[in-house]
Amino acid sequence: MACAKALATAGHTVVLAARNLEKLEEAAAEIRASGGDASVVAIDLGSPESIQAAVKQVVAEVGPIHILVNNAGVTKDGLSMRMKIEDFNSVIQTNLVGAFVCAQGVMPGMMKERWGRIINIASVVGEMGNAGQANYVASKAGLIGLTKTLAQELASRGITVNAVTPGFIETDMTAGLSEEVKEKMLGLIPLKRFGHAEDIAAAVSFLAGDGASYITGHVLKVNGGMYM
Repeated sequence: MACAKALATAGHTVVLAARNLEKLEEAAAEIRASGGDASVVAIDLGSPESIQAAVKQVVAEVGPIHILVNNAGVTKDGLSMRMKIEDFNSVIQTNLVGAFVCAQGVMPGMMKERWGRIINIASVVGEMGNAGQANYVASKAGLIGLTKTLAQELASRGITVNAVTPGFIETDMTAGLSEEVKEKMLGLIPLKRFGHAEDIAAAVSFLAGDGASYITGHVLKVNGGMYM
């Protein structure tokens, strides 16, 4: 939501995509109330057919897609020795394959326009690993590799592809942690605070703008110094 708000504030027409249309409509209404231009489309990132249909709908109803922010992140945590293969595959399918299919869907339009921005939201654990998250970590590490490959393939057409790797960000989940756990987590962060959604949104907004036109294949760490 914070990324969508930031892009709308920068003057972009924003299309929010997810499975829950009711929540999307609430977010879009909030953006429109602030003077932005926002609409919604249903999408299931675990289904290539759903992604392809959503891209076609956006192009038909809104116009060419100039900026894609891949911001999916499902988890099905567990130790590797006991992780079910279906839990491994489903996380890879949504977080990595879904992002690839989204990027593939917008490429033709961006190549025709000879301008585009693809921004993949990975994770600090995709760089450093994390016990109990083999599937999630593999998906986010794969997203970083995908970012660098697409950057090389699309650069000649004026399309940049970059990744943002958030660290610990304040969410409803982190709000429910005990003070002891929070202190332990904060001990890993040199800036001694959790990040905010707006920190990620600022990075995305920068990479989507003209000021980042000479940056591609980059992994922008937004983690408070937790991993350098």
